[in-house]
Amino acid sequence: MDFTLPSEFEAFGDALIRFVQQEIEPLEKQHAALLHDERNLYTRDGRYAPEVCALRKQVRMKSAEAGFYTALGDESLGGGGLGAQAQVYIQERLNHYAGPPRELVQTVVLPSPFTNGLTPVLKHLRPEVLEPHLEAIASGEKTLCFGLSEPDAGSDVFGMRTRAVRDGEHWVINGTKQWITNAPYADLAMVFAVTDEARARAGKGGITGFFLPTDTPGFSVPSVIPTMGHLGADIGIVSLDNVRVHDSCRLGEVDKGLAVAMDGVNAGRVGMAASCLGMARWALDQALDYAKVRKTFGQPIAEHQMVQAMLAECAMDIYAVKSMVLHCAWLIDEGRPATKEVSIIKASATEMLCRVMDRCMQIHGGMGLTNELRLEAGFRYARTLRIPDGTSEIQRRTIAKRLLAGDTLF
Repeated sequence: MDFTLPSEFEAFGDALIRFVQQEIEPLEKQHAALLHDERNLYTRDGRYAPEVCALRKQVRMKSAEAGFYTALGDESLGGGGLGAQAQVYIQERLNHYAGPPRELVQTVVLPSPFTNGLTPVLKHLRPEVLEPHLEAIASGEKTLCFGLSEPDAGSDVFGMRTRAVRDGEHWVINGTKQWITNAPYADLAMVFAVTDEARARAGKGGITGFFLPTDTPGFSVPSVIPTMGHLGADIGIVSLDNVRVHDSCRLGEVDKGLAVAMDGVNAGRVGMAASCLGMARWALDQALDYAKVRKTFGQPIAEHQMVQAMLAECAMDIYAVKSMVLHCAWLIDEGRPATKEVSIIKASATEMLCRVMDRCMQIHGGMGLTNELRLEAGFRYARTLRIPDGTSEIQRRTIAKRLLAGDTLF
């Protein structure tokens, strides 16, 4: 491995931060009352206010026009095809600058790797079906959602109850999806359903993916799911009531949809790990600055050994996870197997961020608990990340299975 940072990565990162400073931050300042007060941010039913949706669309389209929104997309879809190492650098850089999620920055300037934008899942769709939608997806005009999880089928995907039954040239889908990011606002959906009961029960496939507009009759999002102290969310419940989808709109082959889904999920896990690195570095920066100016017992708290120990432990955590993430991204770009490593970095990075955010809040004392410094928002967000895209426990299960199968190379 060569840890020398390619000059084009750095130039891209510099341009991305300038874009946020010049295009996004003026919007945030102009609409501060809307964006920084959740009583205005969300409507009474927990959905983003229409004005917020309009701003997010404006930012997506500005980002696409500037070349950022599609930069990480596959070249076969018209994206920049920058690869996993570039994705890690760019996501870390953005989150290090921005800190805890901001409504107009994370997942908006750069889309979630498998929920939105030129997600790799779209590579499995027939070109003639994708083509009419591709320009709107790439430009940020239209967004997607990824319907895999269900009330009883999160970690155990083969517990899925949504069914798709063949009816001539169509499939009829019935079921419920839950915890679906962007579902309340998506124009298009990627939905997965059981198409072979026996294979699904045996854990040997039997799941198929489908691509459809969210205005298809029978598709609805009856509610959102607010989480961790928020008044609303971008997460929703999807109801599928006799939804008819033409067979040409399948994502990949019949009964092999889980492999299609994992194409996107694994890209999301790598992006999440890199985002955790960036936010952890942001939190450590805040703690370092505060420790140098806050005084107790006649000296800056940075002089106290207990504070120094917490700062050092944050650095140890960040360095260890960064090394893992860089190595995993290198493996992916080299075309080498990385199933075990992707699970390792997803679990390690999300757990690391929780520890770092907790220590940095502790260093700030009472100030760390206030809304003013955004540390408490970062702590709440960090805690959520240990569950989506595969819980920490499921990651450990995957790692152990790979080890027991003989994948013991590190």
